[in-house]
Amino acid sequence: MKKTALMCAILFCTHQLSADKIHTLDTSKKFLSKPTDNLSNEELETFILGKSFFRIPWVEAPSATTARDGLGPLFSANACISCHPHNGSGSVYSKDGNISRSLVTRFSLKDKLDDKNGFVPDSTYGNQLSINGVKDVPYEGKPTLKYEIVPFLYPDGQKVELKKPIIGVSDLQYGLLDKNTVIAHRLAQPLIGLGMINKIKEEDILKRQDVDDKDGDGISGRPNWAVDPQTGEKKLGRFTWKASAVSLKHQVAAAFINDMGITSPLYPDENCTQNQKECVDAPKGRDEFDLPMQRLDAVTFYVGHLQIPKPKETKEFLEGQRLFESVGCTKCHVPSYEVNGQKIYPYSDFLLHDMGEGLSDDGRVEFDAKPNEWRTQPLWGVGKRATILGQGDYLHDGRAKSIEEAILWHGGEAENIKQRFVGLTQEEREKILEFLKGL
Repeated sequence: MKKTALMCAILFCTHQLSADKIHTLDTSKKFLSKPTDNLSNEELETFILGKSFFRIPWVEAPSATTARDGLGPLFSANACISCHPHNGSGSVYSKDGNISRSLVTRFSLKDKLDDKNGFVPDSTYGNQLSINGVKDVPYEGKPTLKYEIVPFLYPDGQKVELKKPIIGVSDLQYGLLDKNTVIAHRLAQPLIGLGMINKIKEEDILKRQDVDDKDGDGISGRPNWAVDPQTGEKKLGRFTWKASAVSLKHQVAAAFINDMGITSPLYPDENCTQNQKECVDAPKGRDEFDLPMQRLDAVTFYVGHLQIPKPKETKEFLEGQRLFESVGCTKCHVPSYEVNGQKIYPYSDFLLHDMGEGLSDDGRVEFDAKPNEWRTQPLWGVGKRATILGQGDYLHDGRAKSIEEAILWHGGEAENIKQRFVGLTQEEREKILEFLKGL
C-alpha cells in the first residue's frame, strides 16, 4: 500500500476510534503525548503514522488488515499503549487487582552469557513469559507475585514499610522451566525524552565512567557494551533497565517481538521455541515481516519525538534541588547534557552501577551488566507521572510505591549517599522529595 493511502487509512481508523478511552483522555493526561515543536509536514505525517502503529491494536494473522496483522503466535499485549499508558510507565497491578501487562516476566539461565543476546534464554519458554496466545496456541503461563514487608526506621523515628517482591510463575503450559532458569520482573518504562537520549554524544557518557573508582568517591559507573541486532556490532548501551539496548530502534523492535510477537528486520524470527509445536505451526503473516522497516522507523520516530515536560521551578523545588545535589545524588543522576545546542535535563549518567544485593536479579546477566548492576534511571517526569497520571510504581520491578521507597532501596555504590539522605531532618527529606515530584 502506498504511503499516502496508508496514511489516509490510518487517519480514518484514528477518527473512527475517537470514542475509545485511548483517544478521549483528559487534556491534562496528554502531557507525554504531544509532538516536539517545529516538525515539518512530512515529519508530522511520520509522527502520526508511528503513533497509529503504537496505539491501535494488532490482530493475529492471516487477516484482511495486512498492515496490522502478525500478532503472536505468543504475546502478552496487543498494542504498545497497553504497557505504556498515556506514554508513561506501567503499574504492577491493573484496576481489577491482577498483575498488569506492564509488568513482564523475563527468563534467563543463571550467570550464563550469550554474545548475541547478552544472556541465555530458557530452552522451552525463551526469554519472556507470554500470557496470551492466538487461536489454538496455548499461552505460556501466568506470573505470580507476593510481597515480604521490610520495615525501615529513620534515626528520627519515622517508619517506612518497604516491600520485597517474591516472584514466580504458575500454570505453565509447555512443561517445566530449565533447572537453572532465573525469573525476573521488568516494569514498562516511561517514554520521556528517548529521542534525546539517543542523541547524547557517546563521549559525554563515557567520560563519566570510573570503573576502578580512581577518585575514591565510592562511585564506579561503567558502560554496558551490547550487540546491535541491526549490524551485529557491539555498541554503547543506553536504553532499558540494564542499558542492554544500543539505540531507540533496538529498544522498539525488541519490545515488538517480546511483548507482541511482532517480527521486524531486526528480529525476523517468531518468538517460539522448538519445544512449542503449536506456536511453530501457527499461521504467519503474508509479508516477510509483520513490521517492515518503514513502519518500525515510524514508530521509532514517534517515540523519539514526544515532548519533554518542563519542571515547575518553585522556591521549594529549587531548595530541594540544592539538597539533592548536596547529599551526592547527582554523582549518578547527572542533571544535564548538551544535545545539538540544546540543554536537556535527564538526571542520569546512563552507566551501570552496583545497587546492592537488595536489588539484585539473582543471577540474571545482560551483556556486561551483572545481576546487581543497573543503569541509572533518568528522573525527568518522575514526579508528574505520579501526580498527573497516577503512575506511582518505581524501580525495575515496581516494588517501590513512592519515590521515597525507591531511594531507600538504594544500596551498593549508592549506600553512602542514601545514608546521607536518611540522616537529614524530615523537613529536608521532604524538600528533596518535593523537588523530585516537580520533575
